[in-house]
Amino acid sequence: MSSSATHPRLSEEALRLVAARFKVLGEPHRLLLLQTLQAGEFSVSELVRTTGMSQTNVSRHLQTLADAGMVDRRKVGVSVFYRIADSTIFQLCELMCGSLQRTLDRQEQALGATPRQISPEV
Repeated sequence: MSSSATHPRLSEEALRLVAARFKVLGEPHRLLLLQTLQAGEFSVSELVRTTGMSQTNVSRHLQTLADAGMVDRRKVGVSVFYRIADSTIFQLCELMCGSLQRTLDRQEQALGATPRQISPEV
Protein backbone atom coordinates (compact mmCIF):
# COMPACT_ATOMS: atom_id res chain seq x y z
CA MET A 1 0.00 0.00 0.00
CA SER A 2 2.71 2.45 -0.98
CA SER A 3 2.14 5.67 -2.86
CA SER A 4 4.37 4.74 -5.83
CA ALA A 5 3.15 5.00 -9.41
CA THR A 6 2.62 1.23 -9.62
CA HIS A 7 0.60 1.17 -6.39
CA PRO A 8 -1.48 4.33 -6.10
CA ARG A 9 -2.75 5.49 -2.76
CA LEU A 10 -5.98 3.70 -1.86
CA SER A 11 -9.20 5.61 -1.27
CA GLU A 12 -10.90 5.48 2.11
CA GLU A 13 -13.50 3.08 0.70
CA ALA A 14 -10.79 0.79 -0.69
CA LEU A 15 -9.02 0.84 2.68
CA ARG A 16 -12.29 -0.15 4.37
CA LEU A 17 -12.68 -3.07 1.95
CA VAL A 18 -9.12 -4.25 2.60
CA ALA A 19 -9.65 -3.96 6.37
CA ALA A 20 -12.90 -5.94 6.11
CA ARG A 21 -11.11 -8.72 4.22
CA PHE A 22 -8.41 -8.93 6.87
CA LYS A 23 -11.10 -8.93 9.55
CA VAL A 24 -12.65 -12.03 7.96
CA LEU A 25 -9.24 -13.72 8.21
CA GLY A 26 -8.78 -12.57 11.80
CA GLU A 27 -10.82 -15.48 13.18
CA PRO A 28 -8.88 -18.73 13.82
CA HIS A 29 -11.91 -20.96 13.10
CA ARG A 30 -12.26 -19.42 9.64
CA LEU A 31 -8.59 -20.06 8.99
CA LEU A 32 -9.11 -23.68 10.06
CA LEU A 33 -12.02 -24.01 7.64
CA LEU A 34 -9.94 -22.51 4.81
CA GLN A 35 -7.06 -24.83 5.66
CA THR A 36 -9.42 -27.81 5.54
CA LEU A 37 -11.01 -26.69 2.28
CA GLN A 38 -7.59 -26.37 0.72
CA ALA A 39 -7.75 -30.17 0.31
CA GLY A 40 -10.95 -29.93 -1.77
CA GLU A 41 -14.71 -29.70 -1.51
CA PHE A 42 -16.44 -30.69 1.73
CA SER A 43 -20.01 -30.83 2.96
CA VAL A 44 -20.92 -28.99 6.14
CA SER A 45 -21.22 -32.30 8.02
CA GLU A 46 -17.75 -33.34 6.79
CA LEU A 47 -16.34 -30.00 7.96
CA VAL A 48 -17.98 -30.50 11.37
CA ARG A 49 -16.36 -33.93 11.70
CA THR A 50 -12.97 -32.80 10.35
CA THR A 51 -12.65 -29.61 12.42
CA GLY A 52 -14.43 -30.66 15.62
CA MET A 53 -16.45 -27.44 15.50
CA SER A 54 -20.20 -27.38 16.06
CA GLN A 55 -22.54 -27.33 13.06
CA THR A 56 -23.75 -23.87 14.07
CA ASN A 57 -20.21 -22.45 14.19
CA VAL A 58 -19.19 -24.09 10.92
CA SER A 59 -22.28 -22.73 9.16
CA ARG A 60 -21.84 -19.25 10.61
CA HIS A 61 -18.17 -19.03 9.62
CA LEU A 62 -18.81 -20.47 6.17
CA GLN A 63 -21.49 -17.83 5.61
CA THR A 64 -18.96 -15.10 6.49
CA LEU A 65 -16.36 -16.65 4.17
CA ALA A 66 -18.95 -16.94 1.38
CA ASP A 67 -20.07 -13.33 1.85
CA ALA A 68 -16.41 -12.29 1.50
CA GLY A 69 -16.09 -14.30 -1.73
CA MET A 70 -13.51 -16.67 -0.28
CA VAL A 71 -15.59 -19.83 -0.60
CA ASP A 72 -18.29 -21.04 -3.00
CA ARG A 73 -21.12 -23.40 -2.17
CA ARG A 74 -23.36 -25.75 -4.05
CA LYS A 75 -26.43 -27.56 -2.83
CA VAL A 76 -27.06 -31.22 -3.59
CA GLY A 77 -30.34 -32.38 -2.10
CA VAL A 78 -30.22 -31.42 1.56
CA SER A 79 -26.41 -31.20 1.66
CA VAL A 80 -24.36 -28.07 0.99
CA PHE A 81 -20.81 -28.43 -0.27
CA TYR A 82 -18.14 -25.76 0.09
CA ARG A 83 -14.92 -25.16 -1.82
CA ILE A 84 -12.33 -22.43 -2.11
CA ALA A 85 -13.47 -19.65 -4.45
CA ASP A 86 -10.36 -17.48 -4.27
CA SER A 87 -7.15 -19.48 -4.05
CA THR A 88 -5.08 -16.29 -3.81
CA ILE A 89 -5.98 -16.33 -0.14
CA PHE A 90 -3.30 -18.99 0.29
CA GLN A 91 -0.65 -16.69 -1.20
CA LEU A 92 -1.51 -14.17 1.50
CA CYS A 93 -1.25 -16.88 4.14
CA GLU A 94 2.13 -18.01 2.79
CA LEU A 95 3.39 -14.42 2.99
CA MET A 96 2.15 -14.14 6.57
CA CYS A 97 3.67 -17.49 7.59
CA GLY A 98 6.99 -16.45 6.06
CA SER A 99 6.91 -13.18 7.95
CA LEU A 100 6.03 -14.95 11.20
CA GLN A 101 8.81 -17.49 10.61
CA ARG A 102 11.41 -14.74 10.16
CA THR A 103 10.22 -12.99 13.32
CA LEU A 104 10.27 -16.25 15.27
CA ASP A 105 13.75 -17.08 13.97
CA ARG A 106 15.07 -13.66 15.07
CA GLN A 107 13.53 -14.01 18.51
CA GLU A 108 14.82 -17.54 19.01
CA GLN A 109 18.27 -16.57 17.74
CA ALA A 110 18.36 -13.73 20.25
CA LEU A 111 17.44 -16.19 23.00
CA GLY A 112 19.78 -18.91 21.75
CA ALA A 113 16.86 -21.31 21.24
CA THR A 114 16.47 -23.96 18.54
CA PRO A 115 14.41 -22.53 15.64
CA ARG A 116 10.86 -23.84 15.17
CA GLN A 117 9.08 -24.08 11.84
CA ILE A 118 5.76 -22.47 10.95
CA SER A 119 3.79 -24.31 8.29
CA PRO A 120 3.03 -22.15 5.23
CA GLU A 121 -0.50 -23.51 5.09
CA VAL A 122 -3.43 -21.53 6.39
